[in-house]
Amino acid sequence: MLAVEVEDLVKDYGSFRALKEISFNVDEREIFGLIGPNAAGKTTALRIISTILQVTSGSVKVFGRDVNKEPEQVRKMISYLPEEAGAYKNLTGGRYLEFIAAFFKDGDDAEEMVERGIEIADLGRRIGDKVDTYSKGMMRSLLVGRALMIKPKLAILDEPTSGLDVVNAQEVRRIIKKSVKEGTTILLSSHNMLEVEFLCGRIALINDGEIVEEGTPPELKKKYQASNLEEVFTEAVK
Repeated sequence: MLAVEVEDLVKDYGSFRALKEISFNVDEREIFGLIGPNAAGKTTALRIISTILQVTSGSVKVFGRDVNKEPEQVRKMISYLPEEAGAYKNLTGGRYLEFIAAFFKDGDDAEEMVERGIEIADLGRRIGDKVDTYSKGMMRSLLVGRALMIKPKLAILDEPTSGLDVVNAQEVRRIIKKSVKEGTTILLSSHNMLEVEFLCGRIALINDGEIVEEGTPPELKKKYQASNLEEVFTEAVK
């Protein structure tokens, strides 16, 4: 079964068309990258798949469930990490994870989920400090832990390593790959092309609300005779 099916998706904001009949599919247990510059439409697409925004026309399905007709069923299967996500600043990191886990599990199952979140966040003793004392990188680590601790069928990650240093970013990438082995499908967006090339089996390049190219990183580099994905993207949007 396909994890995500996007077909002729259109999203209008008044007279402005943010998405122009885009189509792409994400296979189950795949890491798929939706890549593009700011204001290209990628965050709009991720928000629609996450059931936050409504479809203007076209269709989006997550594991066969229509995001417009069955949003509650879709939400039970997904976890969404926005680029500018935050957490409750007056809670400690651990209490925040407990708060989130309570929405998904009870008792021992919730405790196990929180332990998994703490392990993923890897904040050491700082997990007991209030969130408002965290650096941007620490906050991002906590939020990645929150997103993946529930073992979603589909994790939608917008700039998952934003604000992280090299060591922590590498750890988050390792965790993302491990989560796929455990059954999670990943749909991500990132400005870091090296990260995209390392993580993603396939990518779609989006520009001005349109998919301009799609394929595996090696295929696209070969097609454009490029040494990296930045060069591919530059050529694809000319």
